[in-house]
Amino acid sequence: MSLRIVHYNEPVLHRKGVKIEKFDSALEKLAEDMVVAMHEAGGIGLAAQQVGQALQLCVVDLREADADFQWEFDGARPPIELFMPMALVNPEVSVARGTPEVDYEEGCLSFPKIRGDIKRPERITVKFQDQHGVPHVLTCDGLLARCIQHEVDHLNGVLFIDRMAKKVYASVEDAVKALAKETKAATGRRK
Repeated sequence: MSLRIVHYNEPVLHRKGVKIEKFDSALEKLAEDMVVAMHEAGGIGLAAQQVGQALQLCVVDLREADADFQWEFDGARPPIELFMPMALVNPEVSVARGTPEVDYEEGCLSFPKIRGDIKRPERITVKFQDQHGVPHVLTCDGLLARCIQHEVDHLNGVLFIDRMAKKVYASVEDAVKALAKETKAATGRRK
């Protein structure tokens, strides 16, 4: 059975993830299950918060993406199939001074059918460990950089609607409110 993807209005989405210290078979299984859930939902990234766990773990897979992006993985440029899907544990994103920011439409598996433009740096470097605890450094741009920034935001309890300009959010506000109401009804929570 696949992991359930949490929808907007569930409190775990606003929780900062706990740093992972233990690299074991349970972590490896969680990462594998998250990749399966992400693929089943048609996504390119998924954070632990989105499956109900406030941890510093996300998964990314852009092998099927036709977007143009560049990368350097541990100082080389291996074929993307050699390192994706990938698990990013305890990721730390940095942006070089002077890096341009660009607007690009984003969606989120926790916000089905809701999309909006978000301004993000075009190029990043991310230091992380894989699910086995091996450290890596990835420098990338385009969709890959955007996807990682989106997922790392989740790990810090930040949602893509939190980054939308007021005008953009206004265009999706009714859909967000409707989703919050649906989630509340489905989970039996009172706000």
